[in-house]
Amino acid sequence: MQRELVVRAGQGDHDAFATLAAASTNQCYALAYRILRDPHRAQDATQQALLGAWRDLPTLREPERFDAWLRKLVVNACYREARGERRWAARIRVISSEPSTPDVAPSVAARDELEGAFRRLPPEQRAVVVLHHHLGYPLTEIAATLGIPVGTARSRLHYAVRQLRTVLDAGDRALVTSEERPA
Repeated sequence: MQRELVVRAGQGDHDAFATLAAASTNQCYALAYRILRDPHRAQDATQQALLGAWRDLPTLREPERFDAWLRKLVVNACYREARGERRWAARIRVISSEPSTPDVAPSVAARDELEGAFRRLPPEQRAVVVLHHHLGYPLTEIAATLGIPVGTARSRLHYAVRQLRTVLDAGDRALVTSEERPA
């Protein structure tokens, strides 16, 4: 079914492409959001990818590879969006202070540190982390999707995970140190 839609859309059938886009939009947005961590930029990247898909669909030689091809377009759109990334971002977090809830401050602090570390990763490393850890793709498929050698994908994943672990380990040491201090 999808192969037929891809072929028809590649021949200029607007309805076929609308059906493909409707079926893929949520997955494209989820991937873009996980890489960019900004809903507006993720929407822009998704739109860029879908526009690129419409424009370049006639050049797709293997219609059965449409999903992998579209993922690559999304990742490349995320790279373009990340290059124009804002230098500042307002981060406001509302924390309720109900006395009956357990203290979640350490987990919130660790999550914030991890999020900050993830945002500092280059977009190329973010893409590999998201494709591998969030979406569960093997390194061979990630390499094929991104058009890079498997060794490069492995290296990007290694350095990204190492950087994220360094941040979390530093946070754990700070937490232990603050708990050991007398009040």
